[in-house]
Formats: sequence, structure tokens, C-alpha cells
Amino acid sequence: MKTWEKLKQNPALWEQYFQRERIIKAVRSFFQQEKFHEVETPVLLAHPAAESYLDVFETKLLDRDRQETPAYLSTSPELALKKLIVAGIGNCFSITKSFRNMETDSHTHNPEFTILEWYRVGATYTSLMDDCQRMLVSINHALGRGDTLTYQGTSFNISLPWEKITIKEAFKQWAQIDFDAFLDDKQARQIASQKGYTVEKQNTWEELYDQIYLNEIEPHLGKTKPTIIYEFPGALAALSKKKKDNQNYAERFEWYIGGLELGDCYTELTSWKEQQERFDWEIQEVKRLGKTPYEYDHDFIDALKAGMPDTSGIAVGLDRLIMLFTDTTHIQDTLFFPGSELFEK
Repeated sequence: MKTWEKLKQNPALWEQYFQRERIIKAVRSFFQQEKFHEVETPVLLAHPAAESYLDVFETKLLDRDRQETPAYLSTSPELALKKLIVAGIGNCFSITKSFRNMETDSHTHNPEFTILEWYRVGATYTSLMDDCQRMLVSINHALGRGDTLTYQGTSFNISLPWEKITIKEAFKQWAQIDFDAFLDDKQARQIASQKGYTVEKQNTWEELYDQIYLNEIEPHLGKTKPTIIYEFPGALAALSKKKKDNQNYAERFEWYIGGLELGDCYTELTSWKEQQERFDWEIQEVKRLGKTPYEYDHDFIDALKAGMPDTSGIAVGLDRLIMLFTDTTHIQDTLFFPGSELFEK
């Protein structure tokens, strides 16, 4: 049954869906109080960021003579916001639509989704840990609630210091793995094989890591209290800086509540040379994995050459945040027009 049909048959459902606008209003109010600039960013791009773990939507831009230029739907507003930071905008945020292909058949994914990103200049990822907590409390208060949030039968005191655990600590605690040893590709293969995972010659280190993280680590995160997991392996640094005192780890965290992964934060990489090397590698991975090929945004590299100040930023799935506050387990129940309805066979 389509959402419009459900709403017509059961008008009481409107209240659940109207929570969305209240939550978005509360998010905007929080960042206005923090004196952030809200930025509109493009969703149609000539060149996306190089991210091999995603697949993009490809389209074509036609000029008046119907000459074609490749175009892509944005996977996030990240590069656009960082260019403005280089230009001097200061602290900023965006609430916008983003698009990621192949993200179907999941309770927590939709190919078209709403993303919240914010960037704090002069900060590191530890500062944004505090931002996440304060924003969550601010939203809860705006909804007329106190410092307790209930999701799927579990009550979370969101005002208290959240649980914080490193990747290394999490692998030790829940998977009984010495992560420093696991960082070695040969040892990672032996460890994964001993634990009963399928290990084939073509498997990358990241694929071995993902198997263990998704099966043995993630199910424990945010189950009884809000959890921040941080210091990701350097191989998964993405667009984040590596730790100065240990290049095997990156200044990156994710946060979870009620089993929902809600955000991904970096102390942002500012070195244009290292970023270019990472993007070049990512594009090779895109090709190796048989995903949609494209030329990445070299203008972003030029922006980094001009100099980006020390900055920390985070991407939060706004639809998942709404799932949390409306106590729903399916992202489709936060959307008037979910992809599962629009493209159902």
C-alpha cells in the first residue's frame, strides 16, 4: 500500500510524519544558535568526490544543440561546503538531498535521502563529539521531552557523557582480536579464516575488516547507551587526517544509538597532495569493483592547494535521525515517497 493510501485510510499517521518537519526545524534552530551559516549546495554535479564504497547515479546534461555532457547526482554536499570554507565562510551546515545508487532492500537506506552536514573551523573531531550530544539534547527538548529518549523499548539518557570506544578496544572486547596485528594483511587473513569467515585471494583487507566489524562489532554499538566509536584504521581514513602520533589510525568517528549508525565525522584532511593520492586510489577501486566510472572533482584539489584551515566535519543521515525520534525501524516510514514505493515492480 502506498503511503498516501495509508494516510488517507488512517489519518492518525499524519502525526508521525509531521514529526519530520519539527525535527528539521529544531536542527536549524540549533545551528542558528551556534551562528553557523546555512548553505545550499548543488545536487547535479559534473564531478563527484572519489568514493569507491559508493555507487553514483549517472545522467546526461544536454545543451541547446543536444550535445551531451556526463553529469551525476551528488552523494553528499561535502566538497561544495569545503570549497566555501577555503573561501572563508567559517562554520557552516547544509540540509540537502543526496543520492547513492544500489542502496535498496534495506530498512535504513533509501537511494534518495536527506543528509545533514556541518563543519566547524578550527576544530578537531573531538569537538564534534560534543556537537552531536548537544544537538540531540536540543532536538529532544524542542519536541517537549527531557533528557531521556526511548527507542524500541530502550531508554537512553542522552545528556550524560556518551560511551566512547576506539576501534582497537572494540575489536579486543567483542571480537577478541589484537587490532594492531590485524592491520597486517597476512595476519588479517589468518585471523578471519580462524574465525570462520570466507577468505579468498581477491578479498581486500577492507573486505576482511568489514566482515568482522559488521558481524561482531556493530551489533553492540549504541544498544544500551549512545556510543561513539573512534580512531578508525588509517586504511579507512577516507577524507580525514591520520593521527600524528600513529599513522595506522585516523581521526574519524561514527556514532550510534539504538543500533542506528547516525553519523560519520572526520578531522578533515587539508593536504592537497595526500587527498589527490587518495582520490586517485579510490578511482582505481571504482574501476576494479565494476562501479560507475567518473572523473573526480579536481577543482576541489585546487581549493585545497589554496589552503583550507583546520576543520572538522560530519555527515548525519537526517532520515535515520527522524527514525530515532519517531521510534520507527524502517526509513521508509519517515518518507512520504520512499524509493521502495516509487520503483516497486
